[in-house]
Amino acid sequence: MIAIITEKPSVGQDIARVLNITKKKNGYIEGNGYMVTWAYGHLVSLAYPEDYGIKSFDAEKLPVLPDPFKLIPRKTKTKKGYQTDGTAKKQLETIAYVFSKCDSIIVATDAGREGELIFRFIYSYLNCKKPFSRLWISSLTDSAIKEGFENLRDGSAYDNLYLAADARSKADWLLGINASRALCIASGDGNNSLGRVQTPTLAMICKRYLEVKNFKPQPFWQPAINLEKDGITLHLSTVEEFYEEEKASEIYKRLVSYPVAKVEHVEKKETLVQPPLLHDLTDLQKEANKKYGLTAEQTLSIAQKLYEAKLISYPRTASRYIPYDVFEKIPFLIDSLKEYPEFKVQASLYSVIKTSGNSVDDKKITDHHALIITENKPEKLSADEKKVYELIAKRMLEAFAGVCRKAVTSVDIACDDIKFRATQSLVTQQGWTGLFALADEDEAQDEKAVLPELAEGDFLRIVSCNLVQKKTKPKALFTDAGLLSAMESCRKEVEDQESKKAMKDSGIGTPATRAAIIETLSDRGYIERDKKNIVPTSKGLSLYNLIKNMRIADVEMTGGWENALSKIENSPDFTDSFMNGIRVYTRQVVDEIISVVRAENTSAETPYICPRCRLGKITFYNRVVKCNYSKCNLTFFREICGKKLTDNQLTELFKTGKSPLIKGFKNKEGESFDAHIVFDKNGNSHFVYPDRKKKNNQ
Repeated sequence: MIAIITEKPSVGQDIARVLNITKKKNGYIEGNGYMVTWAYGHLVSLAYPEDYGIKSFDAEKLPVLPDPFKLIPRKTKTKKGYQTDGTAKKQLETIAYVFSKCDSIIVATDAGREGELIFRFIYSYLNCKKPFSRLWISSLTDSAIKEGFENLRDGSAYDNLYLAADARSKADWLLGINASRALCIASGDGNNSLGRVQTPTLAMICKRYLEVKNFKPQPFWQPAINLEKDGITLHLSTVEEFYEEEKASEIYKRLVSYPVAKVEHVEKKETLVQPPLLHDLTDLQKEANKKYGLTAEQTLSIAQKLYEAKLISYPRTASRYIPYDVFEKIPFLIDSLKEYPEFKVQASLYSVIKTSGNSVDDKKITDHHALIITENKPEKLSADEKKVYELIAKRMLEAFAGVCRKAVTSVDIACDDIKFRATQSLVTQQGWTGLFALADEDEAQDEKAVLPELAEGDFLRIVSCNLVQKKTKPKALFTDAGLLSAMESCRKEVEDQESKKAMKDSGIGTPATRAAIIETLSDRGYIERDKKNIVPTSKGLSLYNLIKNMRIADVEMTGGWENALSKIENSPDFTDSFMNGIRVYTRQVVDEIISVVRAENTSAETPYICPRCRLGKITFYNRVVKCNYSKCNLTFFREICGKKLTDNQLTELFKTGKSPLIKGFKNKEGESFDAHIVFDKNGNSHFVYPDRKKKNNQ
């Protein structure tokens, strides 16, 4: 008898159907020489500090550095704290029974770092010694499952993948548990948490938000001329931007005196615009956010459903390439799109497909190849599922179409030493850009400017001149798409050039985890969405101001760790070095947090009763105000809407339930307003305006 373990019941049921395994039992399916069982995601996890006997939050017991780490059945949060998940415990007993009845195991959890970790943790927790092999497939179609079972590999071939997953899990535990406890102990606020990836991500969001909020537009000027030849008028601004109005005015006055401008140089060349690469998960998430406003988490969830419905390949991929053996199937997949109404015309344009070399490269495949559709016809898709499926199918059609050819003309024009430049880009062969030209008009033509026929030495009549004043613009606030890009290439956020060079291939998080990081920050109240923009809350900004100069918020360090985890997959001997470095780093982070936060959190006890629990008394800290009753969760930040409250204002608020009139609050648009702060009967604060109109708390 052979055991098969999958990550989810639905996948187990699919495999059982394909292998003609029909006898359904409680938690497994048996027949045809197999017993198929499944996990429910992570059934086993690293133990909590309490499981090592460390129950209290005590600075003297930090950092917690387990050696060895313990594994426990998954826990869930209840009113009584974290308790063992009954469902997880029961299914682990079922898996143990299945393993005991079988001679060997086939691992069919998701083929990736986390899927490998899910099985290995279960295998280790159950102290199982049975030999196992690995099913590694990139889609759940019947043909892919059958082919996968014909090409099983020994489980040891994926030991390095497991080592990287295990190191990532333990590194996150060490830093997240210890840094969060250190912050809670030092600040007296038990409602904060820090993490290896989430904290640098929060730092990027807050830094960008503050840059935009504090941005002061700087005026600059560009003299401009209108030129005419052969009935065509050209509108050109100077190549140089002038930040001194006096200098710009001087240039403008000179231009007024010139009757003509001279063509100094004309360059004509053909450029080739290669088809775009296929989607990986991050690229798909960015596209879905830009076009449809879907969050990264929503796109991942939808893609996972499409994968489990056997309509697309494995979604949690970091590759934008496919191998040559998969490329051989592309003509068939494109042909199948002729039956899909939205792609019937485009799919019919393909008679013979030639590889451009863009998206086909065996050497650039990571755990899985790029996202493509399967041969299965989609039916009854929801509106959002249809959008994501079509993004994948559309990109696949574009990726294997012909190149786009453009005729690019650049012209340098001058009035003595005053330089102008005109460019024109005309599509001579649409190639892939023509497939969806009506839907993507912006891709069909780069430049709308039309140039007359020009040659070096030509003179063009100056019709008019003017002086244009412009203003510098701030960077855009992060959207899901922008934040994913920043996480993917975080070296752009690093100013030091040497560090930036060293981080060439670094990112923070992985395609499979970045969406979850963003949602974790949202769930913990550190960020929120303002339409498409991601902005920090007052809680997030307060935390950022506390840790922005600490190691825990260092994007460079976190990016370097992602490189190290990838290195483990190729060099397992590097594991010990990486983990030793994490332990040293954790000690440094804990010491830094406790020393810095305690220095900033001098406290003053007050006689005022907490307006929420009516049991504890209020204590003033430098950044927050808290109730001293351990079971009360009242935490009141001193800084609200850009205004830091004084001790006198806070004293009146907690003494009487209403603050004096406070001037200079700022709303999200940067507009100033005045208001009182009051507590309602439930201990929640809100504004009361001078005209007595009330508004919900921010």
